[in-house]
Amino acid sequence: MIFGRIYSIIEDGRVWKNKKGVWIFILNSKKIKYYTKEIFKFFNITIIGFILIIAIILIKYKPVYSVSISGKNLGYISNKETFEKDILDSVISSSDDKIVDSVDLKENPKYELKLADRLLQTNENQIINNIEDNLTITYKYYDIAVNNETCSSVNTLEEAEQLVNELKEDNTNNEELDLAILEKYTQNEKELNTQEVEIAKTAVQEKVNEKAEEIRIQEEIAKMPDVNGIKLAVKPVTGTISSRYGVSSNLRKSTHTGLDIATPTGTPIKVVADGTVTGASYNGAYGNLVKIDHGNGVETWYAHTSKMYVSVGQKVSAGDIIAAVGTTGNSTGPHLHFEIRINGKHINPQNYLYK
Repeated sequence: MIFGRIYSIIEDGRVWKNKKGVWIFILNSKKIKYYTKEIFKFFNITIIGFILIIAIILIKYKPVYSVSISGKNLGYISNKETFEKDILDSVISSSDDKIVDSVDLKENPKYELKLADRLLQTNENQIINNIEDNLTITYKYYDIAVNNETCSSVNTLEEAEQLVNELKEDNTNNEELDLAILEKYTQNEKELNTQEVEIAKTAVQEKVNEKAEEIRIQEEIAKMPDVNGIKLAVKPVTGTISSRYGVSSNLRKSTHTGLDIATPTGTPIKVVADGTVTGASYNGAYGNLVKIDHGNGVETWYAHTSKMYVSVGQKVSAGDIIAAVGTTGNSTGPHLHFEIRINGKHINPQNYLYK
C-alpha cells in the first residue's frame, strides 16, 4: 500500500534525491491549480452561506443590551456608550445651570448583549428615570472670598474671574483687601447657593466695604494713644485748656493733678475708652465726680460735672456720654477737670491727649 502511494506521487509529479540523501517530491503545476481552485470554491460557498444566515437573522432580529441593577432587569437599550452619555446629558439638563462635575453610579449596571425581535422597542429614557436614585452627582462651583471670608458663589470660573476683576478695578484704593477665588465641590445640591454675577458682585462689594471699614478702624485704633495697654479712643470734650497738669495755684494746696478744659455748661462729656464706672458722686473739691476703671490699672476721672448720667457698676464704651460739663466743687467757671491715673498715681493727660 505504501509503495502504491509513492508510485502515485511519482506518476503525478516529480521526485528526486538531493545531495544530503533526502527525497523531495513536487506536484506538477496542473494539480496545484486544480486543488487551489477547489479550496477557494469551498471557502466561497461557506462564506456566502454564513452571510446568508447572518442576513436572515438580522432581518428578524436585532442586537440589544439588557440592562440590570442588583439582578433586576430594567429594560433594553440599543447602544451602551450612547446610553451612558444620555445619563450625563439628562442630569446636566435638569441641573438648572448648576455645573455638574461628574456623575457616578452607586452600583454599575450590568449589560448583556442579546438578539431580540426586531419589533422590540428599547426604553432608554425609562431606564434613566429608574436609576436616578442610584446616581451620585458631584457639582462644582466657585466661592468669592474677601480676606479669607466667603461672601458669595457663582457657577463658573469665567464668572468668578469677571467679578473679581471688576471689583479690583472699582476698589483700587483698598490694596489691603484680598479677593480670592476658591474652587469648591459638593454632592449636596442644597449646599449650592450660587448667584448671578451682578447679584454676587453686590454682595461681595458690601463685604469689601465692610472689610475696608474694619481696616480703617484698625488703622485709627493703631494711631490712638496707648496708656499702659489701654487705647484712648476719643477726647472727653472739645474746648480750651485753661489749666495744665502740674501747675500751682492759689485755689489748691498742691500742684494740679489733671487737665482743665474750659467749655460751656451742659457740654456732653464722653468716656475716653471702654470701662466700668467705679464712682459717680459728689466728692469735695472735685464736685460731681465720675470715675471709670479701664483695666490694666488705668483709671480716668471727670470732675466738676453739672450732671452725671451713669451709676457705679455700669459698663461703658468709648464715646458714651457719661456726664455734662459744670462748675460744681472748687471751680472758677464751667470746665472739665480730666485726670488719668495708673495704679492710683496721676499722670499728665497731655502726654496722650490734647497735644
